[in-house]
Amino acid sequence: MPDRLIKVPCAMTIAGSDSGGGAGVEADLKTFAALGVFGTCAITAVTAQNTRGVYDVFPVPPEVVRRQIEIVLEDIEVGAAKTGMLYSKEIMEVVSEAIDRYELKMVVDPVMKAGTGADLIPESEVESLSNLIVSRAFVATPNRYEAEQLSGIAIRSLEDMKEAAVKISRLGSETVVIKGGHLDGATVRDVLYHNGTFKVFEKPRVKVRPHGGGCSFSAAIAGYLACGESVLNAVSKAEDLIQDAIRFGVKVGGGRVPVNPLVHLYNEAEKVKVLQDVQEAAEMIVGCKELLPYIAEVGTQVAMALRYAYSREHVAAVEGRIVKTRGGAKAVGPAKFAASSHMARLVLKVMEYNPEVRAALNLHYDPHLVEAFREVGFTVSSFERSLEPSEVKAVEGRSLVWGVETAVKSVGMVPDVIYDLGEVGKEPMIRVLGNSATNAVKKVLKVMEQLTKKRRVDKQKP
Repeated sequence: MPDRLIKVPCAMTIAGSDSGGGAGVEADLKTFAALGVFGTCAITAVTAQNTRGVYDVFPVPPEVVRRQIEIVLEDIEVGAAKTGMLYSKEIMEVVSEAIDRYELKMVVDPVMKAGTGADLIPESEVESLSNLIVSRAFVATPNRYEAEQLSGIAIRSLEDMKEAAVKISRLGSETVVIKGGHLDGATVRDVLYHNGTFKVFEKPRVKVRPHGGGCSFSAAIAGYLACGESVLNAVSKAEDLIQDAIRFGVKVGGGRVPVNPLVHLYNEAEKVKVLQDVQEAAEMIVGCKELLPYIAEVGTQVAMALRYAYSREHVAAVEGRIVKTRGGAKAVGPAKFAASSHMARLVLKVMEYNPEVRAALNLHYDPHLVEAFREVGFTVSSFERSLEPSEVKAVEGRSLVWGVETAVKSVGMVPDVIYDLGEVGKEPMIRVLGNSATNAVKKVLKVMEQLTKKRRVDKQKP
């Protein structure tokens, strides 16, 4: 049998272990894996921590740290490495020697405090961190507090960040990325300083208190460097990865929210399944002759989002919609991502209230159909377009978002059905929501059965 072994890029993390799994070596290895990079590690300390805080730190003897690094690097070719918590001057000396000996391309996350505020190195060791580790960094990624400690500059603005980045680079780091998440404002700005030039990365603030964000960010940079990316590309890609990782952090524990660096892998893995579900849902609609009278005049659409969706590109729908023809309903095209901006806005807004409800389809409004949904036991809500504020109506695509918000607030939950009676230029419409595209269609088919039974009963009446 032929050799099917595949060579992959490798990276190393030299950091502390987080027993809660959200930061440190645990976060770094998950991030490496998400990039297709084989991760190795040298553990500098074992911590007793969870999402609420760090309760104990048990440093690993420096000689044990040294041997971990040596044994790995004697066998495995590491394209890039990163540091996290180093804890003591003695461990820093070991790591600095390894950087020189093995000519490691090192991403330095100069960890000083945990997100909860606990000290992860003694204050007296900040100078050692600067002299021994930051001075040897290929990339340094301090947050606001760390940058202030390393540069001696109080950071209150973007200009302060730039000034601090230049000063930190003079310590020896070839590239400096100062993270701006600890500054106030709706927009987070990170500053990259490289070869005398600045690049500012801007992103909307995600309203969570993340855990492990700095670890995953620096690990992503190291991972991309190990894959052969330039430093600018590595940082840019890491910025995108960490934004998604924070946006879709995992709900575990009662404290800070661990970031989720595997988000893009999960989305990629689910794409085929979502497309198949939308395709099957479209076939169910086309195959149900009883549904033909309810196909919308503008066409019926069925859509489903990936679990970690936040843009139109993450929502699959029928290209060209499902339309009425002389022979019955027909899907104009196949299921495709980004096929419907209209349905994407609807589904994404619904997911803000209930992430499990990530699919929808639309039908032409009929009062009997709405009543049948209620009779079967589905939750029904509505909105009146006449009540839509003028400033909402003036923004393209905002009307349906407003309608969803209104309908959800009306019943205090995400309903099964949202309808409106339309207005001039707007067809009256029923929207059926579900956990999947086929789930939404099955709700409709259940109502079709109810209507069929009612018609039979009506025919039997004298």
